[in-house]
Amino acid sequence: MKIFLDTANLDQIRKAAEYGVVDGITTNPSLIAAEGASNADQIRAICDIIDGDISAEVVATEATDMVREGRELASIHDNVVVKIPLIREGIKAVKQLSSEGIRVNVTLCFSAPQALLAAKAGAYIISPFIGRLDDLASEGMDLIRDIVTIYDTYGYPTQVLAASIRGPLHVRDAALAGAHIATLPAKVFDQMFSHPLTDIGLEKFLADYHKSLQNA
Repeated sequence: MKIFLDTANLDQIRKAAEYGVVDGITTNPSLIAAEGASNADQIRAICDIIDGDISAEVVATEATDMVREGRELASIHDNVVVKIPLIREGIKAVKQLSSEGIRVNVTLCFSAPQALLAAKAGAYIISPFIGRLDDLASEGMDLIRDIVTIYDTYGYPTQVLAASIRGPLHVRDAALAGAHIATLPAKVFDQMFSHPLTDIGLEKFLADYHKSLQNA
């Protein structure tokens, strides 16, 4: 499973990139606005750090405008994946952009029928929001399983990206459910490294090592 970071903060991205396990980045207009840079400049800077899929989202809600904006975003860098919301006009835009060879991440997916429409329109990635479903007492991970099963059954190449990840258990469950990608806040990515038994074990190993030096 690929690991993406859901951030537009360059410091967070640089720090995570040092581990060599981050495969891509997802952004949205709110995340980029928080960084105080223009959309194009921030996307370009992110592409300079991570050599992988970088999702950049349109803000238009009409298909014609989404297509125009999507083309502009795709022209920023070869790694840009245009992010389109899963609305009626969005599906029209996905169909047009994908027919032009522009890769599209269809976002704000909350049902398997929506995911089927996105795949039929040629989506490169579908982004089900599992955390937001969990907030409404629905099983977000069931949606991941359903979409993976449908895509596998009919041979759709669309990748399933687990979004709205709330913690390391979501990452584990998404991997077990067959998600191709999970996109994580930087905090959750950092939490994946930690386990108290790892810290205890390392402390014990080092204590024994230093003790052996004293006894030598």
